[in-house]
Amino acid sequence: MKRIVFVEPRSPDRHVFSRWKLPRLGTIILGTLLRRAGYEVQIFVEDVSPVDFQALFSADLVGISTITSTAPRAYEFARAARRAGIPVLMGGPHVTFLPDEALQHCDYVVRGEADDLIVDLVRRIETGAGLDDFPSLSYRAGDRVVHNPAAPRCPDYDALPAPDLSLVVGLDLDARATHIVPVQTSRGCPFNCTFCSVTRMFGREYRFRRTENVMAELRNYRGRTVFFYDDNFTADRARAKELLRAMIRENLGIQWSAQVRCDAARDGELLDLMAKAGCYYVYIGMESVDPAVLKCFDKRQSVEQMVEAIRRFHERRIRIHGMFIFGADQDTSTIFRRTVRFAKANHIESAQFMILVPLPGTPVFEAMDREGRLLSRDWSLYDAHHVVFQPKNMSTFELQAETIRVFCRFYSLGPALRRLLKFDFFSLAIKLWGHYEARRCRRRLLDYREVTRQWAHAAGRKVELKARRTAEDVRAAVARFDLERLRRRRNPDTE
Repeated sequence: MKRIVFVEPRSPDRHVFSRWKLPRLGTIILGTLLRRAGYEVQIFVEDVSPVDFQALFSADLVGISTITSTAPRAYEFARAARRAGIPVLMGGPHVTFLPDEALQHCDYVVRGEADDLIVDLVRRIETGAGLDDFPSLSYRAGDRVVHNPAAPRCPDYDALPAPDLSLVVGLDLDARATHIVPVQTSRGCPFNCTFCSVTRMFGREYRFRRTENVMAELRNYRGRTVFFYDDNFTADRARAKELLRAMIRENLGIQWSAQVRCDAARDGELLDLMAKAGCYYVYIGMESVDPAVLKCFDKRQSVEQMVEAIRRFHERRIRIHGMFIFGADQDTSTIFRRTVRFAKANHIESAQFMILVPLPGTPVFEAMDREGRLLSRDWSLYDAHHVVFQPKNMSTFELQAETIRVFCRFYSLGPALRRLLKFDFFSLAIKLWGHYEARRCRRRLLDYREVTRQWAHAAGRKVELKARRTAEDVRAAVARFDLERLRRRRNPDTE
């Protein structure tokens, strides 16, 4: 076994990061570890460049990473590789929580983190060694499915190598669409928001890379724009300050953005260091302007704290991307107008207005599944743009239509004009891009909006059409290959 190909399927719809081609780093770290172990590795991230099927079918092992919305497409790749006689390994949050489903399409599922396991697992597959004691692995043994006990989470996150981005085929960091470099400095989250699967995937304990370790990676990106992938970059304020001071001392000329919580704004020194170190944008999960919803989500923040955080970040000229969710059980038809009014009144530069997604592995999914409120299990619809459950205090149509309307209202041309009058051309560009995307999203979702209007009569047919579209190009590309001939060439003893 020499050649390993990883695939990260693209999302079925556009999303908040579609403008920037940012690969997730988990697969790249696995590829980096395997290359160090002597394997030839290629990684295809479809948001960056299309999969080369010739390379895919020349692999000795195919690894596929999937989130919930990309699962149907991921399974299509997995089935194609298996038909060509190539063993397929899958990982990522979706298959971690639904391994039995995944094993209908692949050979092995690594549940949770695979960093400490990947090299040993590949060697065992290569040599045919036993898998019965291999931790966190799900696989088929004859007619039965085996789920081995979970391994401890990666105990020494700091020991992992910096991801080798050169493994991603077609990734050009000098290109306009890919000039933002992803860097991750921590894993885990002590919070337990009911709609989020991060804590079940990575644990509630933060694990950090040493400051010098992070700085060694950042030195490769001098003068560039960096996005810190951490779920909460300022989770440990003392550690964040240490890293920020190191960035300031070395003056790498890096501009950066990150995801933070509102509570970061309570620390004025931290905010001053962020601004001085080159922070120009923060992504804040505000989720709702309704205190009852924040409590239901176990968000542990108040609307007043959100307002204060916005003010304090703006005082330091740090722009804000606010993230809001509609569809909580406490939401009523008033939530839409109240939310867009809040976002405009507080002059948030950009925002995403998403529909609640009951992701497998979350308390929200478990509750809705138990209550029979899930209206579709076409995972390609679980992308925060489509209603897939029955809300409690509004219709599916109202939730779908009003979310789109809020998106369009926030990105109307009025706020863009005000940015122009202030000569804030950066924010003007964001507003104009948002205006274009909002109208494009409205057109794209017209058919599905009608599905939600007459769900009981039309949903089944429409949802099936959507599911077919998410992977029909994969099937068409695969059809050009004689997979049976490829399989026989790999396994001549089966003839």
